[in-house]
Amino acid sequence: MPLDPQLQALREQRARNGAAPLYTLSLKQARAADLASIRATGGSPRALHEVTDRHLPGPAGQLAVRIYRPSAERPLPALLYYFGGGWTLGSIDTSDVLCRDLAAATGCLVVTVGYRLAPEHPFPAAVHDCHAALRWVADHAEELGADPARLAVGGDSAGGNLAAAVTLLARDLALAAQLLVYPNTDQLADDASMRANADPWLFNHHSVAWYGRHYLTAPEDAGNPLASPLRAPDLSGLPPALVLTAEYDPLRDQGEAYAARLAAAGVPVELTRYPGMAHGFFTMTGTVDAARTANRQAARFLRDRFGAS
Repeated sequence: MPLDPQLQALREQRARNGAAPLYTLSLKQARAADLASIRATGGSPRALHEVTDRHLPGPAGQLAVRIYRPSAERPLPALLYYFGGGWTLGSIDTSDVLCRDLAAATGCLVVTVGYRLAPEHPFPAAVHDCHAALRWVADHAEELGADPARLAVGGDSAGGNLAAAVTLLARDLALAAQLLVYPNTDQLADDASMRANADPWLFNHHSVAWYGRHYLTAPEDAGNPLASPLRAPDLSGLPPALVLTAEYDPLRDQGEAYAARLAAAGVPVELTRYPGMAHGFFTMTGTVDAARTANRQAARFLRDRFGAS
């Protein structure tokens, strides 16, 4: 179907304003523009019972996290959420509205992880930070008021990649779920959706290449399963997955290929492609109806999985 009218309006606004693609900017400019764009389309932050910033011990020093608590009930299931941004952009603040909404709709504790960014900290720094945060939450569940038997991971875009990578490192935790929103799963992908999406006013294959150049520093990194989970030899025993993809997204085919690999390995999988949507829509809950629908789907999936654990 054609690009959704609400996304088309946002695209046309970018074109009228002459907004430069992020991959043409300096890192400082791109990081500021990314945060401003998400804030402009994400809506107002929801009030919760408690939101706390703190630091955890990470692989290379203190690791910032933000903990969203929807109620005083203890213990609550917990979702470790990893923000998007191509491992290069993004921060705890870029996923703030989204994590507040997920906490409220799911009734779970949400912990957002301020993992280290590339190119200052290239692969696999972000993976190890995200994994360390999950381990810390599992080990300190009682302190947090979390249920260690009901833990999940999730993320959008690069955050979805990190969530998938973390599940490969944490099979022993028997996670309740993984939420993968248009995830990068193959750094070497050359498929139909990658070739087709070149619109300069949307996330495109040039964006993918720009992020990859910042994140990966050695040729062999691209085939490492922690960078490309689709290339992992064995996906059995991983947590049940919800995989969301977007029609106009260069990452569409690799996300759907990963869902198929999970299913073939015996992992329960729910896959939904959102027609007319482009990469990034999941965080646009203030302006795009389908984003709110996708968020409700994600919350419903998590509630079901936490209830089944």
